[in-house]
Amino acid sequence: MTADGTEGATAAVPGAVTGDASDGAGMTDPAAVTTAEPAAPVPAEVTEFAATTLPGWPMAWVCLAVMAVGIALTAVGGAAAVPAGVVLITIAGFGLGGLTAIAPGEARVVQLLGRYTGTIRAQGLQWVSPVTKRRKISTRIRNHETGQAKVNDADGNPIEIAAVVVWQVADTGKALFGVDNFTSFVAIQAETAVRRVAGSYPYDAHGEGKLSLRENADEITASLAAEIAERVRPAGVRIMEARLTRLSYAPEIATVMLRRQQANAIVAARFRIVEGAVGMVEAALARLSADGVVDLDDERRAAMVSNMMVVLCSEQATQPIVNTGTLYS
Repeated sequence: MTADGTEGATAAVPGAVTGDASDGAGMTDPAAVTTAEPAAPVPAEVTEFAATTLPGWPMAWVCLAVMAVGIALTAVGGAAAVPAGVVLITIAGFGLGGLTAIAPGEARVVQLLGRYTGTIRAQGLQWVSPVTKRRKISTRIRNHETGQAKVNDADGNPIEIAAVVVWQVADTGKALFGVDNFTSFVAIQAETAVRRVAGSYPYDAHGEGKLSLRENADEITASLAAEIAERVRPAGVRIMEARLTRLSYAPEIATVMLRRQQANAIVAARFRIVEGAVGMVEAALARLSADGVVDLDDERRAAMVSNMMVVLCSEQATQPIVNTGTLYS
């Protein structure tokens, strides 16, 4: 309470220490004061940009001309001209060190005192500062085939699966500075993606509308390519295609699964045969009734349907039996 009878308000001061950290005399205990440590700064992501270059052949001719002048001064210029000739030769040799030949399908990543200063992609002879470090990196299309992996599918059945991945370096800055080794990074991430996709789908679909590894190759490979592309994005790699090269049940259950596939095929064939036989019987009965060939009651109709189903669905040739009597005698 204040002197005028009103309650005092406590204002929060930024940076003040709150809580019971003082002793009885109102002094703050230094051991009870804790301060939050600042978070470590996150390094900026390095992305590719073009390096500053000059045409290589004009710079080469200039350096050669300067070197020729220096050699001439050194040879015939006398004692007073020798230092100048040596300086010119040194400058020309230093300038020639900046020439860089770029072959098709490769690039050069330029660094100056450890700092990334750009990438050279233009083919032919280029010139950059001789004090820079130039690292060659291939931009050609590459293939990577994953090893044969043994994983469980979505139904828990062990399967063997392998895939081939077609990829290319799209960002040289990320490829060299984003990961430790982009080639092994792609290989490990591709195998990881293959295992994850294989465990997300069953080998065979046992219901309508379900995707399976064996029957929906296009959808599965599209999902696999998207999975790998997302995983290798920090390495600056573009995934062009991903395809399954091996897909089979593991040897320990291959025989059992083969029998199940054969049983499913037999059931499907039987279902097709019965469906066709029913249609043929319906057509025969409708035709007989429409033409008035014979007037069948329910019992004779049932007998005729039974005989026709036996003839149409039997795997062996049926032997006809001529009935000279009636069904009611």
